[in-house]
Amino acid sequence: MIRSADTLFARLFGGALVAIFLAHLLAFTWFTMYGFPPPPPPEANNPQHQSAEFQGERPEPRTPPRKPPLFGGPVVPLFFQTITLVIAAWYGAKALSRPIQRLSEAAERLSENLDSPPLEVSGPREVRQAAQTFNLMQERIRDQVQQRGRMLAAVSHDLRTPLSRLKLRVEQIDEPKLHTQMSQDLNDMIGMLDATLTYLNEQRNSEDLQLFDLQALIDSLTENAQDNGDDVQCNGGCKPLKIQPMALRSCINNLIDNALRYAGQARVDIQDQDDHVTVAVIDNGPGIAVEHHETVFEPFYRLEGSRNRNSGGVGMGMTIARDAARRMGGDLTLEQTPGGGLTVLLDLPRR
Repeated sequence: MIRSADTLFARLFGGALVAIFLAHLLAFTWFTMYGFPPPPPPEANNPQHQSAEFQGERPEPRTPPRKPPLFGGPVVPLFFQTITLVIAAWYGAKALSRPIQRLSEAAERLSENLDSPPLEVSGPREVRQAAQTFNLMQERIRDQVQQRGRMLAAVSHDLRTPLSRLKLRVEQIDEPKLHTQMSQDLNDMIGMLDATLTYLNEQRNSEDLQLFDLQALIDSLTENAQDNGDDVQCNGGCKPLKIQPMALRSCINNLIDNALRYAGQARVDIQDQDDHVTVAVIDNGPGIAVEHHETVFEPFYRLEGSRNRNSGGVGMGMTIARDAARRMGGDLTLEQTPGGGLTVLLDLPRR
């Protein structure tokens, strides 16, 4: 019964009643100890006092007046009420903001890791109900993601088997043109399947943030590309920052691969600032029109011209890169390279 009546309204209303009661109690105590003394009798007009002085008798000693109050009139109760109501308002604001802050922190943890600890069910009834609903939502999201992972594994297995059989049968086709066309279609299907599974698996697998040397990672990717004969250069440097190493490697690797695929060369510039680090992957290829700067991040979106299926992409590279950047609290945007080409800006916050 008591727990069911423990609501946020009851707590705030009870706190206000206690504040008013304490204000009146303090004002009553103050008036009892330091209240106004009764007015003194008019000694100059008192005939008994004048008779005693005339007869030479010592008048009775008078009681000394009490200490005058520091404040007077209604100022004192108003002062006490102000102090206590300010304290009650502070408590009420904390009681209202604390559950919202807890929900905000739990939502942030959930966005980074679906397996984060559930929200503690405590506090007034409304707060407990919100915490229980949030935990139920987290459990349902986790179940749906796990179910999707199981379905993806099954679809992957069921699709790869017939695709492999089709590739073997295509090799038996004697007509060169038909053989080439069917091989290209099968390779496209396999590539799209692999890219989709990679994208969904990266979304499912959570990775903790850790202090990592971003410059060393970019230097390693640049050297690997140069060893393969690719024209990739790196400029600038930065101090270590908290990131998800595997997600960041996937992101930058996709950006460099896109630049090499469509422009044949890439330059990686690193700018280290106090609150964030910017990694720019610059190429001088055909570029992308400004009106398509956002649509290229949609899954399987391919532009006409040089950025199409024949160049080797399936339209998932930029989607995977932006998703990885946003999982780390950053973002990925596109700009035009002066003189022609595309500049991809990866912005990562310092935590």
